[in-house]
Amino acid sequence: MDGLETLFRKEVLRFAKVGLQTVMAPVITALLYLLIFGHVLRDQPDIYAQINYVSFLVPGLVMMSVLQNSFANTSSSLIQSKVTGNIIFVLLPPITPFAFFLAYILAAVVRGITVGLGVFLVTLPFIPIAIHNPWWILLFAILGSATLGAFGMIAGIWAEKFDQIAAFQNFVILPLTFLSGVFYSVHTLPSFWQRISHFNPFFYMIDGFRYGFFGQADVSIGISLTVVCIALVVVSAHALYLIKTGYKLRG
Repeated sequence: MDGLETLFRKEVLRFAKVGLQTVMAPVITALLYLLIFGHVLRDQPDIYAQINYVSFLVPGLVMMSVLQNSFANTSSSLIQSKVTGNIIFVLLPPITPFAFFLAYILAAVVRGITVGLGVFLVTLPFIPIAIHNPWWILLFAILGSATLGAFGMIAGIWAEKFDQIAAFQNFVILPLTFLSGVFYSVHTLPSFWQRISHFNPFFYMIDGFRYGFFGQADVSIGISLTVVCIALVVVSAHALYLIKTGYKLRG
């Protein structure tokens, strides 16, 4: 337990010390998205009944920030430790693979939710939003950030240099988040692209999160919860397997 707590504190302090880069920068980026898309598309028809486009956009931006920063926290930490060689100081102490995994995931959740909360707070002066059910919001924020934290661990363990992490973010994480319904409802897409969107697990994370705000979503909340839980179990199991086997961790 001491090892888990120590490693968790290390990971939280790591991103907190550079908060301008790890927290403020993504908050400002999301605010710019809101200002640009909200201005350009403000005359779009209501997405849901009595919910205008700008209001619809805010939860998507919040959850997108949560997911991207949860992934960035674990992936950047592991690749940095591997490149600098100090990963040995994390592996040497008597800490179990599960405690190792859990410490990184909890830190990723903290960073993801911190950034998401920051994005939500800076958008309030522009567009006040009523909250339908805060428990669904919190649940999907935790499940989504944990899933992307585990995904980030897989990427960080697999990668051998920073360029590979950047490629992972640019060619996997960024497209999946942008094509998950952050800026639109999938019901506005042609039927073929609607079916394709349903294979994207990020879509269910964002749709379930948005349900907590509006009480409306593109698919059933039960389906979203099931898909997100399955995604979390699958990526967590794979990340734990890599940690237990020492894949690319023990030289």
